[in-house]
Amino acid sequence: MCRVVDLQQAVLAKNDACAHTLREDLAARGTALVNLLSSPGSGKTALLERELTLARSRGIPVAALTADLATENDAVRLARSGVPVKQVLTDGLCHLEAEMLGGHLHGWLPADTRLLFIENVGNLVCPASYDLGETLRVVLASVTEGEDKPLKYPTAFGLAHLVVVTKTDIADAVSFDEKEFRANVEQINPGVEVVLTSARGGEGDGLLLDRALAARDGAPVHIPVMTRKSHHLHDAEDGQPCDEGHTHPADHSHGKHTHAGEHTHPHRAPGGHAHTTDPDTVASSRS
Repeated sequence: MCRVVDLQQAVLAKNDACAHTLREDLAARGTALVNLLSSPGSGKTALLERELTLARSRGIPVAALTADLATENDAVRLARSGVPVKQVLTDGLCHLEAEMLGGHLHGWLPADTRLLFIENVGNLVCPASYDLGETLRVVLASVTEGEDKPLKYPTAFGLAHLVVVTKTDIADAVSFDEKEFRANVEQINPGVEVVLTSARGGEGDGLLLDRALAARDGAPVHIPVMTRKSHHLHDAEDGQPCDEGHTHPADHSHGKHTHAGEHTHPHRAPGGHAHTTDPDTVASSRS
């Protein structure tokens, strides 16, 4: 068991170092990364498509990378917005990792990109523990998922800089209790903003985009209580090398992540297939 924990800590420490490097690289080019986490079926893709379309109409250079275990369905949908989109197939891996992400961005991300939206694998467990070098971490939950979602997934909600509720157009039909949901979020992550959206009904249009742009331009980002805790289960004294010949401290601009015991299995090394999508064509290539 100790060896499994040691392996987890080594993997996470290396990921932290890679995330630190990626964050610095993106900041140097003026790009902010927005990491979107949610359960499958939360309406994440529908909301993101609307936000990307709105950004394009405003002349804001944005791009999106979407990750799934299989199919290019989400990339095809997001490409309808007219912005650069890339699909990554993780071949069974339940989350993205910073090194994997950096490899897929190299040579693809347009130089003038101000916001890069990452639609992480639909999963509120594994992705919560992996920093991707994000400026803003957003956790989404639909009104159909229940008011106790934040209590069931404390790491995901506890490390969020912003919480987005989706599908509010059907809130009454499913008896969604907004007050209870907000109270549960506050219990896990005091002070975090909760915004309401509906991709179908139009509620909250542009809120995600506005919050992301503000963070990119230096507005203060909420600091979750969980990131302020000194105890860090995958802390490393000097960090781990991200690329051969380079070592970087295991640092986060928004603090360090803490496991909540939601998973104990080691993860595969970075890999997966990359697929670049534009409004007219889908081109695939091996990573």
